[in-house]
Amino acid sequence: MIKIPKIETERALITVLTPDDAHLINAYYIENKEHLAPFEPERTSEFYSVNQWKARLLKSFSAYKCGVSVCLAALTHDRKKMLAACNFTGIVRGPFNACYLGYSVGRTYEGKGLMFEIASASIKYMFETVKIHRIMANHMPDNHRSAKLLQRLGFEREGFARLYLKINGEWRDHVLNSLINPDPDL
Repeated sequence: MIKIPKIETERALITVLTPDDAHLINAYYIENKEHLAPFEPERTSEFYSVNQWKARLLKSFSAYKCGVSVCLAALTHDRKKMLAACNFTGIVRGPFNACYLGYSVGRTYEGKGLMFEIASASIKYMFETVKIHRIMANHMPDNHRSAKLLQRLGFEREGFARLYLKINGEWRDHVLNSLINPDPDL
């Protein structure tokens, strides 16, 4: 039986969602549609449906079981609302032993330190439990909140990638950052 993480912080329960939680993530993305649009790929109307999220969560949970991603959702402690997402994707083992971090926080919670709380706990889980050596996270140059968060989390700037990702319908440059597991025995 696969063990689903349940990471407790002061304000959130962080866990991997299953298809039974599709209503939570769908409500999160509907509520934050305009807020997240400048930072994410263009979304079709199908993106905002519970059935689509059931299918996506089935794939995401399967990827979690296979060890290629850990897509975490931060929920209220009563599990009635999703507050943020903290996804570790593209996990590669072997001599690289690394992954990518992507995250978002609901508009209502922005600027209150919640994403730092969630990301800190999630990174600790990835380093101590999943035993990842390197986490990479990238942000658009004009996304100052994301740059500040990554710096506060200890990420170091490593480079710049031109036209790196298609965000909101447009190819955008990104600043490349990484955080190395402090455990030298990993």
